[in-house]
Amino acid sequence: MSITRHPSDATLAAFAAGSLDEARAVVVACHVSLCRQCASAVAIFEGVGGALLDAAAPAAMSAGALDRALARLPSAPAPPAAVPVQPAGDVSLPAPLAHYALGPWRRIGRTVQWRSVGAASSDSVRLFMLKAAPGTRLPRHRHTGTEWTCVFEGAFRHDLGRYGPGDFDEADETVEHHPVVEPGAACICLVALQGDIRLQSFIGRLVQPFIRL
Repeated sequence: MSITRHPSDATLAAFAAGSLDEARAVVVACHVSLCRQCASAVAIFEGVGGALLDAAAPAAMSAGALDRALARLPSAPAPPAAVPVQPAGDVSLPAPLAHYALGPWRRIGRTVQWRSVGAASSDSVRLFMLKAAPGTRLPRHRHTGTEWTCVFEGAFRHDLGRYGPGDFDEADETVEHHPVVEPGAACICLVALQGDIRLQSFIGRLVQPFIRL
């Protein structure tokens, strides 16, 4: 697997610090589990964060503060490295997705299917998988927030380049693109979508009220 598209340093640092929402953290975790370069970068960020904590001046805690903080933490899942890649019928999934139930594939177009991913979605960020047949041309669109994508199989291209297996596409509201799936194999991706999609063509604007991933 030749990975050429990676999250920004700011995104990797936020992931290492644990400050991302769950949906976007899962997409980054899937990429990191496939990419040695980004796994090394995350380890460096974690090391820097640990060093800063060690150097920070201690502060007194109020009575019971530790117990209250621990009570708010969810049960920690097994580390991704300890979880095998999970098959999903048509694709092998990276280890971080092993902790999430997948919904059935549902058609949202003649050549595009969608499936839900566990309980990682929220009101502001939705997590799902997309599968598009070879040659599919998605409508030109923008976003009202961010769209983070990790490719599992196949490849697509848009105005900013090509994205194949393991690649990470980090788009925001400044990006307008027109993804096209390459011939040969279906493109299967994990997507964390914040906000809404805004279709740019005349036909797209007509059908916009009926589309929501």
